[in-house]
Amino acid sequence: MASVAATPTRTPNGPGPGEASASFPTVASDPGPRQPEEEGEEEPAEIHLCVLWNSGYLGIAYYDTSDSTIHFMPDAPDHESLKLLQRVLDEIDPRSVVTSAKQDENMTRFLGKLASQEHREPKRPEIIFLPSVDFGLEISKQRLLSGNYSFLPDSMTTTEKILFLSSIIPFDCLLMVRALGGLLKFLGRRRIGVELEDYNVSVPILGFKKFVLTNLVSIDQDTYSVLQIFKSESHPSVYKVASGLKEGLSLFGILNRCRCKWGEKLLRLWFTRPTQDLGELNSRLDVIQFFLLPQNLDMAQMLHRLLGHIKNVPLILKRMTLSHTKVSDWQVLYKTVYSALGLRDACRSLPQSIQLFRDIAQEFSDDLHHIASLIGKVVDFEGSLAENRFTVLPNIDPEIDEKKRRLMGLPSFLTEVARKELENLDSRIPSCSVIYIPLIGFLLSIPRLPSMVETSDFEIEGLDFMFLSEEKLHYRSARTKELDALLGDLHCDIRGDPADAPAAMPGAGAGSRLDPGVGPCLPPGRPVGSCQCRSGLRLLKAPLLPTAPWGTNPEWQVGLITFMALVGSFVPAEEAEIGAVDAIFTRIHSCESISLGLSTFMIDLNQVAKAVNNATERSLVLVDEFGKGTNTVDGLALLAAVIRHWLALGPTCPHVFVATNFLSLVQLQLLPRGPLVQYLTMETCEDGDDLVFFYQVCEGVARASHASHTAAQAGLPEKLIARGKQVSDLIRSGKPIKPVKELLKEKQMENCQTLVDKFLKLDLEDPSLDLDIFMSQEVLPAATTIL
Repeated sequence: MASVAATPTRTPNGPGPGEASASFPTVASDPGPRQPEEEGEEEPAEIHLCVLWNSGYLGIAYYDTSDSTIHFMPDAPDHESLKLLQRVLDEIDPRSVVTSAKQDENMTRFLGKLASQEHREPKRPEIIFLPSVDFGLEISKQRLLSGNYSFLPDSMTTTEKILFLSSIIPFDCLLMVRALGGLLKFLGRRRIGVELEDYNVSVPILGFKKFVLTNLVSIDQDTYSVLQIFKSESHPSVYKVASGLKEGLSLFGILNRCRCKWGEKLLRLWFTRPTQDLGELNSRLDVIQFFLLPQNLDMAQMLHRLLGHIKNVPLILKRMTLSHTKVSDWQVLYKTVYSALGLRDACRSLPQSIQLFRDIAQEFSDDLHHIASLIGKVVDFEGSLAENRFTVLPNIDPEIDEKKRRLMGLPSFLTEVARKELENLDSRIPSCSVIYIPLIGFLLSIPRLPSMVETSDFEIEGLDFMFLSEEKLHYRSARTKELDALLGDLHCDIRGDPADAPAAMPGAGAGSRLDPGVGPCLPPGRPVGSCQCRSGLRLLKAPLLPTAPWGTNPEWQVGLITFMALVGSFVPAEEAEIGAVDAIFTRIHSCESISLGLSTFMIDLNQVAKAVNNATERSLVLVDEFGKGTNTVDGLALLAAVIRHWLALGPTCPHVFVATNFLSLVQLQLLPRGPLVQYLTMETCEDGDDLVFFYQVCEGVARASHASHTAAQAGLPEKLIARGKQVSDLIRSGKPIKPVKELLKEKQMENCQTLVDKFLKLDLEDPSLDLDIFMSQEVLPAATTIL
């Protein structure tokens, strides 16, 4: 039952790489049932996709009518251009695309392009919008948990159903859960496959499967956590505790040497999408190999400095479009363009056989030089910094220069206008001034007289009262109105003209693309398959199934080395031969949480169930101390059953590394002998009472767990360690375990003293005293512990 519901599909029932893809789509807001196919013809399989996009992450789920199975893809980061979504569409070829009616600009633009692809003609995928309330998180969870699934027995309780579904569906992927809820709502409304059945017949759902794109490696969140590929920590600054997170001690934190945010974002994207594409991996390794050569060190440092000046160009251009540009934005744009030119020129001088250098040299066109030249000729950076606003250099625009000249001469001109205005005012007004306020224009300002108390007192014949500010009255007069018509709003005119500067610069649009995320990442080590790497670590070369009583570190090491190879990094090994792995499953650490409502052992079982149901012959499975959370015999039996299940697969057995302290697994010969099984252990040597670790893996089976040595290192008292050794030896020899006589005598004396104290406290003159009750409840129970 579990295998039916959890087995993933690596090749969805969409078209292959060489087949034709979808067709011209139509938009539908209220879908109705489809017309049945002609009689005698088999109805073709259809795929109905539900997708949600929010905050840079994509949630995807789809229903395949060929096997009545729902496929889901955990939340994955995607670029604003939604390249990942486009790959999904090309691979599964959906009949319809369901999404929320409440979408952001990026998804709206993408759906608009999808609807305009007239060349997708053989089929007509529909773009269906459902109300955003249908994608609510809580209501989506309720739909999932209350669904009628044929692969679940009717006798299963609600709690058992929740536990079972939680072992298949990652409910911590919120976007994916919302997409599943929206898909179930769509299936119930459209009644896919049961259009002609009674209304009480629901859409058949025979299982849930995880969907993985071709050439991508499937890794769940537990594996990312236990291998410490990512580790977020609270920011140490008290000002960023609420919202700020920083990367802790993790593989990403160690390898992240990117100088710009775009490069860091791209590196994180690579880590979340490890690939099996050897061409892509080799192209990354070629770049690393080039920059690790001593003669290329200066070039690497120069590119590193240039990358530090590459900033978020789309954000700056968006601010310019909205006229929210700051002086610093122009400076950043200027440095970014010149740094991009430096990158382009440097990459043109490097070997064009490397794909990265060739891409940068081609993508960064000569228009960048023209843009940089225009910015340098137009923008007055010194004047902009002095005035804290954008200013242009002289002799760029005669109209702007004329307006600036008028603005500079305004003080003396307005003084003369104010003198003429004062001649026409009441003699009680001692003075006046003519001022210019941007966005308002020219105003006549006079001081407030003592007689002006009420608002009605502000009225002056021939003047229009505007407002009162700082005990000064502001009016519009005939002359100020004439100045508004003659000179206009000079300040705003001067500042408003440059807002169109980006649009006026040729080459600032799509002709010159700035993609700052193509910088090289230089992790230490050597590439996979090369010789001579950083010493100190060894790759464990086990054929398929090594089982040995060791700690977690060797498995963690194997998992990290494999992951590093799958993202195109060098690995810390003298020699490594790693094949194309399609998935990494781990049962190393239990990610416990009160909110899960699961015991530690249940969490362990869920992790092992994922590996058993989903692992293929190209998967890597790391199991550590499975079975320790329950009865020893039951845990041992489960571990042996899981291993024998994989061994029974023969050539299709996945690559499994098992670490266990169940020595009975070998001693009782619970595993069959054969070429698929190899036993490894850590080489040690006892030097008197000390245990010496050689940190080397050797063939064989450990004969002891060395628990006493570990206990001594942990600081346990020697008396407890000695007693533990004694009990362990008695259990191995099958002899009865007797209590320690010294401890027994000490306990007996304590009980005697307690009984004596009770007799001394007894008051025989108390009329309420019942000696029979005292003897039966106090004396007799204590006597059993003494005699």
